[in-house]
Order: sequence, then structure tokens, then C-alpha cells
Amino acid sequence: MVDFSEKYLERAKDMKNRLGIFRRRNESPGANPSSKLDKVLKSLKPTPEEALKWGDSLEKLLLHKYGLAAFRAFLRTEFSDENLEFWLACEEFKKIKSQSKMVSKAKKIFAEYIAIQSCKEVNLDSYTREHTKENLQNITRSCFDLAQKRIYGLMEKDSYPRFLRSDLYLDIINQKKASSPL
Repeated sequence: MVDFSEKYLERAKDMKNRLGIFRRRNESPGANPSSKLDKVLKSLKPTPEEALKWGDSLEKLLLHKYGLAAFRAFLRTEFSDENLEFWLACEEFKKIKSQSKMVSKAKKIFAEYIAIQSCKEVNLDSYTREHTKENLQNITRSCFDLAQKRIYGLMEKDSYPRFLRSDLYLDIINQKKASSPL
């Protein structure tokens, strides 16, 4: 089984090759056009020591771009990525400045993740679901806070421990110190 990091690098290299026609004209044909992308990809890939820190808390995992991508990939293999997608949507929602955009996004988040029988319905108790629905009467940046907190708790107690036991995570923390060059 090819580990997550190898698949990610293969996809990135493929995309780099496809987008090669958009290189700046001032790059000489003899220059190494992949060096910038290679540096970016290498900087994203954690050392085993960095990846081990993800085991300290779900928060540390979600704050690391590669950790977040690995966790998302793991959840997709279990067909349970809706909790993470909801949590991320709430994080983005909190950054919205315009009230009209906030109203639109809040309705979209509710319809997509919280409404009963929605396409990506998250597992919330009836009190939290109703509380969040009531919050939509007066939309603020905190209208999803309770639901987001509940979903974070579910991920922390359920999917996060499974991720830490997964082959995907174990492959990352057990990678050889001398990794092969890109």
C-alpha cells in the first residue's frame, strides 16, 4: 500500500507537469522548474517528530496543514468527513466580515450540515440542533458555536483516536529518516 505522503506527492507532481505550460517566460529551459514546488511540498511533509505531536491533541493535528489533510483523507476512507467539513465551515464562517455574506453562509451551513436529512448531516442532539436553528433568527459569528463544540467533541472522542491508530498515521510517524528525494 502506498502511503498518503507518496500519493500526495505523486498528485502534486502530476499537477505540476500539467501546469508547466504556465511557467513564466523568463525561466530558462535549463532551469529546474520543479525546485520551488519541491521545496513547498517538502515543507508541508512533516518529520516523524512533528507528526508525533499530532498525537498530543486534535487541535495540534488540525493546526498543521499536512495533519489536517491526512485527517481529512482518513475520514474520507471511513465515509465520515462531514464532521470535519462542518467544523471547517464554521471556522471559515467566523472570518466573514459582511453581514449579508454571513447570513447567506449561515443558511448554507445549516441546510448542508444541521437540517434533518441534509446531505451531510452531522450527528447533533435535538437541543443543539434547535438552539442552532434559533440562532439563525439573529445571525452572529457565534451562532454555530455550540454545534461546533459538540462536533469537535465527537471528533476528539471518536474519529481522532481511530486516526491515531490508522495505517495512514502510523506510516507518517514511522517514515524513514532518510526519505527519498523528489
